[in-house]
Parts: sequence; structure tokens; C-alpha cells
Amino acid sequence: MADTFSGKFIVLDGPDGCGKSTQARLLTEWLNDQGVATTSFRDPGTTVIGEKIRDILLSPAHEAMTTPSEVLLYMAARSQLWTEAIAPALGQGQCVLLDRWLSSTCAYQGYAGRFGMDKVIGIASDSLERLWPDLTIILDVDLETAAGRLDRELDRMEQKGDSYHGRVREGFLELARGREGFVVVDAAARPEVVHEAVLGAVRQLGTS
Repeated sequence: MADTFSGKFIVLDGPDGCGKSTQARLLTEWLNDQGVATTSFRDPGTTVIGEKIRDILLSPAHEAMTTPSEVLLYMAARSQLWTEAIAPALGQGQCVLLDRWLSSTCAYQGYAGRFGMDKVIGIASDSLERLWPDLTIILDVDLETAAGRLDRELDRMEQKGDSYHGRVREGFLELARGREGFVVVDAAARPEVVHEAVLGAVRQLGTS
């Protein structure tokens, strides 16, 4: 098992409130129990520069920020994260588990923000050494369920309203449709049920 997942890059993504943090924790624990050296990061964030960019992006004080500015800031944080954290970990043979990646910018800014997913991918191609992970698991959830899970003060992106977040969900599903390396998991169920579905996708990666 350790050899199977050595140097694998796995992303958990989906709309706000889909349960990414819980599933990332459960998957990390499972991989570690299998003897897989696993490290996890969040995007944007993790690096000093990335965390500062994250604060700018998510602060409700920056209500005037445009969608193109969001795209460029997310990509800058992502580029730093790749160079400082992801690439070295993969080079050491670790399995890297990431909370969000390029798929988020495609769904949020590209689709919901109407910037264009192709344009987002084009900018990513010029900014990142690697666009897509070995496996992207999209945790799909309806708006009502997602909203019920956000029992805290909402950040700037979370405050964008139901219409925007409905399009975010559509964007994730559109991105995953027919794209190799993407699996959509129903995330409205209990965490342990979702975890089993996530493990099914991860085990499938191990046999490919």
C-alpha cells in the first residue's frame, strides 16, 4: 500500500459546506493507518505568503475585489504552495492530500464568476508546473445541506449568495463531467458514509 500511493497527489474539492475538512482528516488517518506517508495542505494557504493571500481573499473587508483579481491571487498562492510544499513532498515519495486546488478556481471564478474555465486553465498553464492531480474527488452537496453546515461567521466568498453558490456547484459538476481523474461523491450523507465513498475512489486510484 505504501508503494502504491507513494508520490500520489490527491485533491478533495467541492462547494463550501461540502465537508472537505472532515473528509480530508478521515482520509489522512486512513492512509496513515495503511502505512502511507501522507502530508496534507490547504489551498490557498499553508505557506507564509499563501496565508497572507488567503487573508486578503477571504476578508469581508475586500468586498470590491473583482473576479480577475481573485483568479490571479488564487493562482499566486497556488504557485507558491507548489514550489514550497507540494513538489518537495511528492519528490520525497509522500502522498500529498490537498484541500482545494485548480478545480476550485475553475468552479468559483471560472464558472460562477463567469471569467471562463478555459481562461482559468490557460492562466494555470502559464503559472503552475502541474495542473491536475492524480485524483480529484468532488464532494457534491445541495445548497440547503451545505448552508446548514456553515455554523460560523461567513468569509467573503461564502457571503456571495445562493445564486452564486448554485453556479459553483454546477461548475464543479461541469468540470468533472468526462474529465479523467475526477470522481464525484454525494457528500450530503453522514460523514462515515461519505468517507467510504471517498475510500472507494482512492482504492480505485491504487489499482490504476
